[in-house]
Amino acid sequence: MNGKTRYQAPALKKGLEILELLATASEPLNMTDISAALGRSVSEIFRMLQVLEEHGYIARNGDGYRLTNRLFALGMAQPPVRELTSTALPVMQRLAHEAGQSCHLAVVSGAEMVVIVTAEAPGLAGFAVRVGYRRPLHRSNSGRILLAFQPPEARAAMLDDVRAGPEGMGDGELETLEARLDEIIAAHGAVAPSPMLNGITDLSAPILVGAAARAALTMPFVDGPASRVTLDESHRLVRAAAESIGDLLAPAVQAPPREPEQ
Repeated sequence: MNGKTRYQAPALKKGLEILELLATASEPLNMTDISAALGRSVSEIFRMLQVLEEHGYIARNGDGYRLTNRLFALGMAQPPVRELTSTALPVMQRLAHEAGQSCHLAVVSGAEMVVIVTAEAPGLAGFAVRVGYRRPLHRSNSGRILLAFQPPEARAAMLDDVRAGPEGMGDGELETLEARLDEIIAAHGAVAPSPMLNGITDLSAPILVGAAARAALTMPFVDGPASRVTLDESHRLVRAAAESIGDLLAPAVQAPPREPEQ
């Protein structure tokens, strides 16, 4: 937070600082680590940790503390997100059954994409990305889809967030990324090797509502006996499913307000 604020709420500020710190930590942090990182006394941190733990926002992990999924659950409870997930899930389940592959839905969260719902592959075995998984927008297929299919001003603001993020992005990388985004728009989708695991190809398409991608639908394609269709056919199915979800969402967004009854 930069600049002066009109009102001060010291306890709330300390709690938010702890949540933000734990959100960026790669492993649980103990009380001493948190105190040192925030420049606050252990006694101040102790009281805040107790309250945050009692309300379910953090949990103990050995000697340290980690975030729980409570903040994520609160975000998922917002009506627009509920509408998106409830609309998309039946289509995603049909897609997973037809292709024999899992799929997931991702949305923008600051400079990152975050997975908000998944549909697992049929059968006893398969690969799926967990709900809550995050990656920088420019480091994932889903994130690049979310960047590509935006109005110019929205994309520019998102790229500013990416440059200011923990991984950053240089001018040369930005130029390469923008060229790649143009290719994604031309193809109306993206195909790329998984950045995390060998042997998996991410197939992605935008869920468009109006002129912007509200979400990205991605299938981490695993070639093998369990696959029911080819990679190319799977990508066609992903694009068709994304278009179907966008069409289902559009009427709710574009419908004019009803006149009050007399």
